[in-house]
Amino acid sequence: MPDKNAPNKKKTQVTATPERRRELLDTAAEVFAAQGYNATTVRKIADAAGMLAGSLYYHFDSKESMLDEILSTFLNELWEGYDGVLAAGLGPRETIEALVTESFREIDRHRAAVAIYQKESRHLSAQPRFHYLADSQQKFEKAWLGTLERGVAAQVFRADLDIRLTYRFVRDTVWVAASWYRPGGQHSPEEIARQYLSMVLDGIAVRT
Repeated sequence: MPDKNAPNKKKTQVTATPERRRELLDTAAEVFAAQGYNATTVRKIADAAGMLAGSLYYHFDSKESMLDEILSTFLNELWEGYDGVLAAGLGPRETIEALVTESFREIDRHRAAVAIYQKESRHLSAQPRFHYLADSQQKFEKAWLGTLERGVAAQVFRADLDIRLTYRFVRDTVWVAASWYRPGGQHSPEEIARQYLSMVLDGIAVRT
């Protein structure tokens, strides 16, 4: 359904500076994360950015385009970090530690995008434009399950470990941090990752 706020299609888009474009996308990401994609209109994004809805169309042709750029930017950066970890030849435990640390760094850089991804990716991935979300999820699962399986085979992780359950636990407890994490807080993403890994890998009970 066409956006009723959309101006005449003959209007041409203008090229914003990279900084201004980033500002507008950051604003859109915060609105999408807070209100949900379906409930968000271009007018709401424009209001949050302090501009008229029609003016926003000079920079982006739709809210779908904004969401696409927000999610693809986040995932491209995430996979740049993950691919570096996976290519580094680390042991299974070290790989898990590095992947978790990269994940918290991405939450620090793209908190709103992570929150959107968590809430919206399942239904968005059914749309052709966002099919890359499903592809990324499959790649993500393969990386984590493969590392956990490698760790069990190398006797670094327990032999009785339920690999898929462990993967889901680690995945969900890392990414849910986007709901409470705020950049510039008391702890750096690296420190949060260290504390998290200590709990996941070593437990919280005192060893006797």
